[in-house]
Amino acid sequence: MDPNETEQKPDAPLSAEALAALAKARRSFAFSIGILLLGFMAIAFALVYRVLRDRPAPTIAAEVSLPAGAEVISALLSDGQINVTYVVDGVTRLALFDQGSGEKTRELVLGE
Repeated sequence: MDPNETEQKPDAPLSAEALAALAKARRSFAFSIGILLLGFMAIAFALVYRVLRDRPAPTIAAEVSLPAGAEVISALLSDGQINVTYVVDGVTRLALFDQGSGEKTRELVLGE
């Protein structure tokens, strides 16, 4: 008989003690994988948070110039522009300004 051979056959059913040890090993493995996945999720969250936090805020012009005596009706930010509706001398106008520089790009007369 070869000394490397055992008395049990390879397909022999496992004993109750061996089944308990195998179940314990599986639980330990599942717990370890769970902790590992939580660690990866924490790292991914930290990276995404850092990328979003470090993004510079969009620049918006601090002030825009309107004619003297103009009464502002509304001002909106839209598609990289500042839209200002105002009334001057009884005429309603819409002025479009560049969001970054505050430079007037277009002006429309809406009504008199």
